[in-house]
Amino acid sequence: MTAKTPKQTKTIMTDLVLPSETNPLNNLFGGELLARMDRCASIAARRHSRRIVVTASVNHVAFNRSVPLGSVVTVEAKVSRAFKTSMEVFLDVWIEDRESGQRTKANEAIYTFVAVDETGRPVEVPEITPETDLEKERFAAALRRKQLSLVLAGKMKPNEATELKALFE
Repeated sequence: MTAKTPKQTKTIMTDLVLPSETNPLNNLFGGELLARMDRCASIAARRHSRRIVVTASVNHVAFNRSVPLGSVVTVEAKVSRAFKTSMEVFLDVWIEDRESGQRTKANEAIYTFVAVDETGRPVEVPEITPETDLEKERFAAALRRKQLSLVLAGKMKPNEATELKALFE
């Protein structure tokens, strides 16, 4: 399998926040944003693996800024790291000022997807080769996040989490 770059997986979805998607404060429902992020991330993971992908986990979501009714909201996703059959996808959510057009980062999230065949069995995915400083930073941090997740799930012993241990040495 030929390695790919995060740029090859980049997915951008832009949409308008409509009244039926908002809470009583006229801000986008968090669940609606999660669904948009899930769809965007799944496309990025599929672009990387060229396989059917399923959401394995939502590792992190930060709702840092509300997304008001009528906003133009853009979700950007890139695969940040690929493991044997799974891919971590990092998402950035932007809102656009109605008058100036200036974009502001509103939220971010990290999802994990697994590539599967037509019977639902996991299949191997290509490696990812980060290019930019941000991609390299997210790539390195992905291994620490994976090890932490495995330790918390009881699937890895803490003393085996070499990347996590290195943070404290």
